[in-house]
Amino acid sequence: MKFKESRPIYLQIADRICDEIRQGVYPEDGRIPSVREYAAIVEVNANTVVRTYDWLQSQEIIYTRRGLGYFVSPGAREKIFTLRKATFFATDLPEFFKQLRTLEIPISDIVRMYEEK
Repeated sequence: MKFKESRPIYLQIADRICDEIRQGVYPEDGRIPSVREYAAIVEVNANTVVRTYDWLQSQEIIYTRRGLGYFVSPGAREKIFTLRKATFFATDLPEFFKQLRTLEIPISDIVRMYEEK
């Protein structure tokens, strides 16, 4: 997996796992790979995946069953959608608007392009 320098690796891995959950690779209440398995898949240190899994647990996207591993939480797909939408509105959209102002691009041009796609 290629990583961007602008964002922590553990969050990029979390995004990948969230994408896989949304695509149905890991169904709700289904097991996800162990820390070591996923570390091998994305070619990172296992500690990075531990941090990823801890973050995903804190967001209630995955949970652990003692002795069995990590599983996708019920409702995870919707939680991922909600989380990403909130991030988009809080982070991505303000940066987008800043670029529009900086480049003096009228919003009408963006609306027209959006409607054409």
